[in-house]
Amino acid sequence: MNHPLIAPGCVAFVTGGAAGIGLALARRFIEADMRVAIADKNEAALEEAVDILGAGDRVKSFALDVAHRGELELAADRLFGAWEGLHVLVNNAGIQPGSTVLDDANWDHVLAVNLGGIVNGTQVFVPRMLAAGEEGVVINTGSKQGITTPPGDPAYNVAKAGVKAFTEALEHDLRNREGARISAHLLIPGFVYTGLTKGGRTEKPAAAWTPEETADFALQSLGRGDFYILCPDNDVPRALDEKRIAWAAGDIVENRPPLSRWHKDWAERFSTYVNRD
Repeated sequence: MNHPLIAPGCVAFVTGGAAGIGLALARRFIEADMRVAIADKNEAALEEAVDILGAGDRVKSFALDVAHRGELELAADRLFGAWEGLHVLVNNAGIQPGSTVLDDANWDHVLAVNLGGIVNGTQVFVPRMLAAGEEGVVINTGSKQGITTPPGDPAYNVAKAGVKAFTEALEHDLRNREGARISAHLLIPGFVYTGLTKGGRTEKPAAAWTPEETADFALQSLGRGDFYILCPDNDVPRALDEKRIAWAAGDIVENRPPLSRWHKDWAERFSTYVNRD
């Protein structure tokens, strides 16, 4: 099931578009005969991505840092000046250098890119999309870590939890804004083998999806009109994701300790809950 805007002549702008999920989505857009602009901070990867896409004047590239709104504004000026419109905005750029709760290392950078970049991209491009009066979609890349918030990388979790809240607020605004013809969607990848997740690995783990599988699932979900694009992978089916998410919400509802899934006194009860029919 294809979304009507994944179609010839439509325009997409993808941040973090030089690799991983962003590049995979850009390839699918090119295959749909769309015009595509990719943005990335890594200029060498950006040049390589343009070659991979191989679509001549249907591809534009922007070397920029999404944490800096002014750079996105310049890109928007150039994009709308050249193609006079935008139909699909994918705010996908992200980093994951690691973090701890009491050490300030990486916090500012992670929040500026992973949350600030999505806020910036939305606030720069969506008003122009609204002013054009055309149909459009906004896809913001979140994370399951922003929903179940597992221990280990709190800055990333906080940023992605913010992306979830921001994108929900965006969709609420758009569906209640008179004359708006734009919808917002939250992409929630599973385990995807990308430069962000591969670590020291040189081969894709069996549990991971490829970026292309994730892009295909995302576009199928978009075609159905899903807001929450909750992706499985080769290890975690949707049913398990649903139980993990419900358990996380249950910490509040049932007044359990926070992150009880990883609490020694609750581990057995969580296991029983997950494994029951």
